[in-house]
Amino acid sequence: MANFLADDQLTKSEIIALITLAIEIKKNPANFNQVLAGKSVAMIFEKPSLRTHVSFDMGIAKLGGHALYLGQQNGKLGERERVSDYAKNLSCYADAIVARVFENSAIEGLAQHASVPVVNALCDLYHPCQSLADFVTLAEIFAKDNIADLAKVKLAYIGDGNNVSNSLMLMAALVGVDFTLVCPEGYGPSQAMLEKTQALAQVSGAKFTFTTDINQLGQQDAIYTDTWVSMGDEDPSKKATILKVFAPYQVNHALMEKANASVVMHCQPAHLEEEITTALFDDEEKSVVFQEAENRMWAQCAVLTSLFSDYSN
Repeated sequence: MANFLADDQLTKSEIIALITLAIEIKKNPANFNQVLAGKSVAMIFEKPSLRTHVSFDMGIAKLGGHALYLGQQNGKLGERERVSDYAKNLSCYADAIVARVFENSAIEGLAQHASVPVVNALCDLYHPCQSLADFVTLAEIFAKDNIADLAKVKLAYIGDGNNVSNSLMLMAALVGVDFTLVCPEGYGPSQAMLEKTQALAQVSGAKFTFTTDINQLGQQDAIYTDTWVSMGDEDPSKKATILKVFAPYQVNHALMEKANASVVMHCQPAHLEEEITTALFDDEEKSVVFQEAENRMWAQCAVLTSLFSDYSN
């Protein structure tokens, strides 16, 4: 890999290698504590963050590197100075760039003009670091003895079609995992994203289903949800409409039982009693939300290790 920008820019073998490497680093972190020795990573954050900031900062430290946080003091990328200039300047100092931005065009611009690897820590279209951590989690639960068993998992995402669901369905299609996407009418992904996912699923043999009918969920192993109200869309009148439309799509114990699902997933932060009930989020037998959160760090360590070494080969 030259960069880590979007799920569909990876191959199945690259994803499996990253999942396997993440689990290995998690088990034996001391074996990887010099991967980034003497290297610095610039971390651009246009959007507020808890898990992304902490997991990257501490993960880079575990690999022996140094992380520099660049917050919103310089404003949105491309406004104070061109994205190309930002990328070229950072390339003079940093060995890699991690960016959590509003628009995918900013990620693409950084990758185009930087002379060091660029990692997409979130944009409006993709959240590949989250999806990789989620598939590491699924592998730990359902494919402990054989990574190939991951392809037997049935995963469903219920809620707003967003960057998280985009990355999840793309990665599922790439690795051969059956994926069901359930969104209220008018809140699903773009037609281009649906077509891209379906094409990848046909190649891998995975089954991809998109529906607006929650009753068509079917049998699942794991159910995933995310906030209904995205960051920046907290306008009270808009939120009231969203909550009314999405109410039938809440993930709760009854839905889990109906789908015969054993695992519930959420990328956090959760709006409890909206997209997921408090009781289910806190259910220690079914909820793996904090396992996912921890795996953000290990998955990102795997990405950085792969970008700076031949460990993944």
